[in-house]
Amino acid sequence: MNAYTTNQIKNVALLGNSGAGKTTFAEDALFNGGVIDRKGDVEHKNTVSDYREIEHDNESSVFSTLLYTEINNQKVNIIDNPGLDDFSGGVVSSLQVADMGIMLINAQNGFEVGTEIHTRYINQFNKPIVFVINFLDHDKANWEKSIEALKERYKGHLAQVQFPVGQGNEFRGIVDVIMMKMYQFNLDTGKPEFVDIPEEFMDQAKELQNELIEKAAENDESLMEIFFEKETLTEDEMRSGIKKGLANGELFPVFCASSKKNVGINRCLEFITNVGPSPDEMPTHPTKDGKENPCSKEGEPCIFFFKTSIEPHIGEVNFFKVMSGEVKEGMDLTNSRTKNKERLTQLYVIAGKNRSKVPKLEAGDIGATVKLKNTKVNDTLSLSGSIDYPDIVLPEPKYRAAIRPLAEGDEEKLSDALHKYHEEDPTIRIDHSKELKQIIVSGQGEYHLNILKWHLEHIHKVSAEFFAPKIPYRETITKMAGSGYRHKKQSGGAGQFGEVHMVIEPYEEGMPDPTNYKIDGKDIKISVRNKEEHPLPWGGMLIFYNCIVGGAIDARFLPAVVKGIMEKMEEGPLTGSYARDIRVALYDGKMHPVDSNEISFKLAGRNAFKEAFKNAGPKIMEPIYDLEVLVPSDHMGDVMSDLQGRRAIVQGMSSEAGFEKITAKVPLSEMNKYSTALSSLTSGRAMYTMKFGEYSQVPGDIQEKLLREYEELIEEEH
Repeated sequence: MNAYTTNQIKNVALLGNSGAGKTTFAEDALFNGGVIDRKGDVEHKNTVSDYREIEHDNESSVFSTLLYTEINNQKVNIIDNPGLDDFSGGVVSSLQVADMGIMLINAQNGFEVGTEIHTRYINQFNKPIVFVINFLDHDKANWEKSIEALKERYKGHLAQVQFPVGQGNEFRGIVDVIMMKMYQFNLDTGKPEFVDIPEEFMDQAKELQNELIEKAAENDESLMEIFFEKETLTEDEMRSGIKKGLANGELFPVFCASSKKNVGINRCLEFITNVGPSPDEMPTHPTKDGKENPCSKEGEPCIFFFKTSIEPHIGEVNFFKVMSGEVKEGMDLTNSRTKNKERLTQLYVIAGKNRSKVPKLEAGDIGATVKLKNTKVNDTLSLSGSIDYPDIVLPEPKYRAAIRPLAEGDEEKLSDALHKYHEEDPTIRIDHSKELKQIIVSGQGEYHLNILKWHLEHIHKVSAEFFAPKIPYRETITKMAGSGYRHKKQSGGAGQFGEVHMVIEPYEEGMPDPTNYKIDGKDIKISVRNKEEHPLPWGGMLIFYNCIVGGAIDARFLPAVVKGIMEKMEEGPLTGSYARDIRVALYDGKMHPVDSNEISFKLAGRNAFKEAFKNAGPKIMEPIYDLEVLVPSDHMGDVMSDLQGRRAIVQGMSSEAGFEKITAKVPLSEMNKYSTALSSLTSGRAMYTMKFGEYSQVPGDIQEKLLREYEELIEEEH
């Protein structure tokens, strides 16, 4: 292939709801650019993009796929993204390195939930976007519905560059209001014939052209002056204004297409090569230390890794964007994270599973390499090793399950396979939970985890099962309580002896140090000699006061008391869950000149804390998540009823982008398989996000149930 300079490169993320035709659009792009000499199709499972077995089995994209084509003597890097929310991590990673998006809209369905999800992401990254209304030749195509949905969202910023002549079986051409020509297509070959716009469509074309000229002029003062003077703009002037409007997010062009027939795709790509931003025209990505590193060939050689793929017979393929400088085959670069050098033994440009070796890549280009020693997604390699770009911020998990191998002894094999899959899909998160004594797998939905299970069984040859995970409850107390405990053991030779007396109470930030307590009707004056603050790894605090006077307990035994308390907090007295937000005042005790030792005081502290805890109004806290649901209005009632059955507390309702938005607080214990339930209730037309909010006390009846279940579990184990 040709060598391309930074200003000859366009990086595009292909976006849209599942079924919008992205993979077929990409196939057209490669065919039109001569990268492939024969088009594949999704039905025959021979497309360049969806080449993996899992994608053939599921007949939809699962991973984002890097491709490229060559149009107008420019290289267009295309990242084809899955349309399902379960695989939105690929979209986020793609937008980290793409410079604009092409959003495909299925003319049969209009603005779908997947469109909304991807629109949110592209807004988050502040990238330009072009809309393509696809499948206009389908018998259920509805151009008007699709355009109205876009107009409702983008108001006066939508710019119709094209409109169809007919739709469905009547679709026979596209009017382009920049060129003021009609593309008349042979739907069997997809090849256009440029003809004059028929008289019946001329008024509509002129009206849309005038709107486009005004919008283009609004983005440039000099163009505005020309427009006021001449009341029009030339084609080149229009492109200049559109380019600026596209770049600053003030203009959203709309095109027409039928990707199945290869209709309109080349014109859309030509438009992108004419007005789409090159990498050096985009805002500079700041590094972790806030410095600017311009995307220029003259800069220091530097690459950022945004994706890893594990390919048969090759292993890891690492995908990167050249952030600055020029990288060459055989170059040594330093990893800013590990400070180790990595050699780029081979450089590739990628079209699906097809790799073409190249000797070098210039700033802004996207490529891949193999056989790196210890470079992962989010790593930066540079000549000096001093440039480090921020990590990609992936969506928070929404679905969790516990996993275990079906065959005894496969635990290590399963763990290794999960780690490898996480490298390929970082939105799958693996937690070997010491607290829950389970492996917890989290992802974007049940389908997402089912894809993981398929990979475990078919690629890594380990069978596993998912099951409902335990909930990470927390335990704490609501009132003050005191206790004393004597540990005494004599079994020949040196014995064990330790006695402690303590008071425990709920801890709240900012509360004053204790001065006295009333225990068993007696007032006990407290003299704080030392205060220790222990932030807990699982959240919350343990505050420990040494209030020992007169040497009742030697100072060298106090760490053992704290250790005993911490052990019991790590395995709470109620349900074995972590305890938190407690302060302890150790005010008295006894020791033996011979038999006292650290183990004695650790056990005394542990048991005294346990007894006091049970008398201090103990309560179980459950994790509460902040939930946001976007749902079509006709399904609002069903979704609300379902949330009420999940103990959700609705915080608010509003309208957004044609959807009803529900915000609520809901216990994690009630969210098992929520993604599946929501999809069933709304025929897949709703979406949701959730993130941890706080811990809150469980209702009394649920606490009683949890206590009974824990007691039964303890009895079974003994």
